[in-house]
Amino acid sequence: MPPRPARQPSSAGKAVRHIVLDELSGGVVDKLDPASAAFVNASGLAKASPMGMGLFRIEPVGMVGSVRTPTVQLEVRPKDRLGLSRLLFLLSYAGNQGFREDPVAAVEDPDLWSALAVSLVQLADRALSRGVLQGYLTVDESLRTVKGRIRISDQISRRPGMLVPLEVSYDEFTEDIAENRILRAALERMARVPRVRPDVQSRLRLLLGKLDAVTRLRPGAPLPPWQATRMNTRYHAVLRLSEVILRNASAEAGDGKQQTASFVVDMGQVFEDFVGTALREAMTAYPGEMRLQYNALLNEAVRDSDRLTVNPDAVHLLGGRPVVVYDTKYRAATDQGASLSADHFQMLAYCTALRVPTAWLVYAGAGEMKLRRILNTDIDVVEYPLDLSLPPSDILAAVADLAQQSWGEVVRQAGLNQ
Repeated sequence: MPPRPARQPSSAGKAVRHIVLDELSGGVVDKLDPASAAFVNASGLAKASPMGMGLFRIEPVGMVGSVRTPTVQLEVRPKDRLGLSRLLFLLSYAGNQGFREDPVAAVEDPDLWSALAVSLVQLADRALSRGVLQGYLTVDESLRTVKGRIRISDQISRRPGMLVPLEVSYDEFTEDIAENRILRAALERMARVPRVRPDVQSRLRLLLGKLDAVTRLRPGAPLPPWQATRMNTRYHAVLRLSEVILRNASAEAGDGKQQTASFVVDMGQVFEDFVGTALREAMTAYPGEMRLQYNALLNEAVRDSDRLTVNPDAVHLLGGRPVVVYDTKYRAATDQGASLSADHFQMLAYCTALRVPTAWLVYAGAGEMKLRRILNTDIDVVEYPLDLSLPPSDILAAVADLAQQSWGEVVRQAGLNQ
């Protein structure tokens, strides 16, 4: 049976439609107001097609997340009922390659927005419990006295022949650093989400008050870079969640505007990025190097316009030569009840173009590893399941096992060829 819409009270006391879909479901028919339907379509989370009488057919389009308007909240949840903690772990692991001590913590709640808001507040509380982090910020200014060092090239180009003011650079110990700018931006964005619980809104405002001296990031500006160090360890978890929110969520609120919010992610891309990052790290234990999004020529062609290329998700090279190829499939063909033939044709093309005897097809799901020998060839395609419902440590252990087994196959093939 399709999911049944629920009603929940809004902060203004009005009933709000709460519609929950599975990303592989066929969709539902439900009432939407035109503004909410337009926002759902613009968000990219789902497709809302009018059917008359105020009814719309709402169908997933391959994304997961949630959109919220004053009259409706639509959620599309990942297959296998993955919780928010697992989703944030996958997002943050692939997006932040500098540190790995702890997965992003998240409160599990049936409402994604409540879970995000409470998780952010709890982590921010912990980060700011010992005060706002301070650090050194390089400041460029024009002064009448020397402070720090004089920027000679700027002085000559901007003020030829003038002694003052001086173009100087100096380091200032301040709260206005990248870590606090990112945290402030995430708190502000979550504070604009409609119908966040009053107690959580109050905590968001209290936390923002502690960051009054921090520069507000301009809308659309890239996030400032920062380095994970022992000095900012207490900020690591909240910064990972903040970056996930800022990269994947949007919120609009203000006078005369409809209050809306969206958190939308492409699980296929998330899975690909996660496996690529985790597998590259695991393969550092073995000789050679791994390259992601490897591009290779498939056919012989005189003209560029006649060239056919292949682009596997990851290739491991030894002495500059490909020795093993990997590709990820979050939505394997079996999710739709179809055959796996198309995936295997693709892997056969990779192996043929790269002269590699074994390809590893990594897909999201439970099950057993399977090896399929392609007829009339020496090519093997190995189907390797990665169960995303497992704890993060077990998921990473499975990726390490994939690295070990694929390298073992490289060693075995090398022995056969000697």
